Amino acid sequence: MTLSTTSVRALTWTKSSYSEGATNCVEVARDQLPGVMPVRDSKNPAGPALIVPADAWSAFVGGVKDGAL
Repeated sequence: MTLSTTSVRALTWTKSSYSEGATNCVEVARDQLPGVMPVRDSKNPAGPALIVPADAWSAFVGGVKDGAL
C-alpha cells in the first residue's frame, strides 16, 4: 500500500481518552484504511506517520493492556 503525505494528513486522527490533555501522545487514524493502523506523534501532526499492520497494532495494544509491555 502506498500512501501520499496528503492522504495521510487528510485522515481523522484521535488520541486516547486516557491522555487527558497530555502532550506526549500518539494519535491513530482508526478504521479508515483496511488492514493498517496509521500512527503519528501528536506534537508533530505534519510530521511522518507510521503505517503499522492492524494485527501488529492489536498485539501491541493487547500487550500494553496486559502489562506485558
